[in-house]
Amino acid sequence: MPTRPLVGVIACRREVEGHAAQMVTDKYLSALREYGLNPVILPVWSDQEQDPEAARGLLSRLDGLLLTGSYSNVEPARYGAERAPENRRDDRDRDAAALTWIHEALALKLPLFGICRGFQELNVAFGGSLHQAVQRVPGMLDHREPCAADQAAQYAPAHDLVLRGEGILARLLGTSQARVNSLHQQGIDRLGEGLVAEAWAPDGLIEAVSVAQAATYALAVQWHPEWQPREHPLHDALFRSFAAACIAHQGVSHPSTTQPA
Repeated sequence: MPTRPLVGVIACRREVEGHAAQMVTDKYLSALREYGLNPVILPVWSDQEQDPEAARGLLSRLDGLLLTGSYSNVEPARYGAERAPENRRDDRDRDAAALTWIHEALALKLPLFGICRGFQELNVAFGGSLHQAVQRVPGMLDHREPCAADQAAQYAPAHDLVLRGEGILARLLGTSQARVNSLHQQGIDRLGEGLVAEAWAPDGLIEAVSVAQAATYALAVQWHPEWQPREHPLHDALFRSFAAACIAHQGVSHPSTTQPA
């Protein structure tokens, strides 16, 4: 039987019971499996920023790369900003890995999908900057998750979304409007050079971007499509299209894995 495409999923460096740990929330792994992909957790190390060759060797074995959301944030020094009081959680090892892997993945024509922190990492990797506390920016909505113990309420649609006419998301969904959840404090301030805005919140905050010159799927969103994606047409379309790109990459780069032995 053909094997499922392998998708690398970036880990977060956390402390668990007093020990350093590499972690990925299960919802991301489950979503990939649901769409016919095999997730592989990729640990992050602080020296990855200085070793793009090692990153290239790692990514060349994969058929896709997923940059997940996280409670940590990209360190403000990465985009030349002072730290805001609300910005209290870093993951410098993940920063080092993500900001290297993004460019290496694109060079390898590896399908790339970013979610929440992954969306922000993509923007910083292309020279963009971030609002560290969107709720304090005049004219902006409060995009943080609701204070509710119930996860269904936390991930419920929170605001409308305007999709770029003739853009990637509009073509996937077949319309220019959608509603999405909202569980983030940070957001794009200055859009990175080489990125294309694909969707906006009602306050004008960019909520989705694509890489203009990418040879394959290279898309990132600010909301969380991995939560019960089959129940939301746009989320379903995002994972279907990412899976299709990973399958196509597998067929070109790893043809032996797509044929019966």
